[in-house]
Amino acid sequence: MLSGKIKVGIVGGAGYTGGELLRILVNHPEVEIVFVHSNSKAGNPISDIHTDLFGDTELKFTDTLSQNINVLFLCVGHGDARKFLDANAIADSIKIIDLSQDFRLAKSSKLKDRSFVYGLPELNRDRIRSASNIANPGCFATTIQIALLPLAAKGLLKSEIHINATTGSTGAGQSLATTSHFTWRNNNLSVYKAFEHQHLNEIGETLTVLQGGFDQSINFIPQRGDFTRGILAAIYLESDLTLDEATKIYENFYAEHPFTHVSKKNIDLKQVVNTNKALIHLEKHGSKLFIVSLIDNLLKGASGHAVQNMNLMFGLEETCGLRLKGVAF
Repeated sequence: MLSGKIKVGIVGGAGYTGGELLRILVNHPEVEIVFVHSNSKAGNPISDIHTDLFGDTELKFTDTLSQNINVLFLCVGHGDARKFLDANAIADSIKIIDLSQDFRLAKSSKLKDRSFVYGLPELNRDRIRSASNIANPGCFATTIQIALLPLAAKGLLKSEIHINATTGSTGAGQSLATTSHFTWRNNNLSVYKAFEHQHLNEIGETLTVLQGGFDQSINFIPQRGDFTRGILAAIYLESDLTLDEATKIYENFYAEHPFTHVSKKNIDLKQVVNTNKALIHLEKHGSKLFIVSLIDNLLKGASGHAVQNMNLMFGLEETCGLRLKGVAF
């Protein structure tokens, strides 16, 4: 654990995940933000882009990098994190937390002398504590893995898994596209990347780590919702467990994880929006176990998750700076 505050650098601070990271870290009691890097916004106040931070910080974007930091957050697009690290020499003493998908899979988890640990605390908390480099999980992957980890840990995934999951528009990032434009997204719903979403790779890898030999199909239907933030995953599979048995397995698995909770009542997105929480609800319908899993895609699905990992890496309380106010209505 450091004697002083954790000195932080952020690359890609102008986007959604960079903005959410800033909103958390400007109020984090153990953090000093040294720089926020953006080539396109250099010299501009952060609050010009993230206008809700006006009055909270006087920081400006910069196009230079400082080595006088303890941890570097990479909030850049998929493929760009690896390019950035190839192009810029980062001191070995600086820890890295990457929010892209570049280092999540075992086959792509190394770069030069750096090796990245998959940063899902509900799976790898002890490894994260001793890690120097973290690959932050994807938002859909986090939601779905949290729903399935307790079963995989007991070797109880014995059938095909069926998943229907809907995400808010912020999941598509800040750059405008036809399917993220208000006039298209509002009052609309669509399926995309059915059975082929890229997060299936990290989900399958994690389940295999916990349940060796797992080879069942994961049928994943992602949807674009007409709301801004949050993910709801509705999952079902064949199971011999009773509801009481399943509930006990989940409660025991997550008993020591401060952000993940099992609810015996039905759950909804507003319970997790603007928080780092993950909520799970279980039901039994005949031979099928039905699992609902919820997170905020920008917090537990990205930036809040990254800060949770930082806390673990630097020996802080896991919840430090992350006791965030939910949006009840």
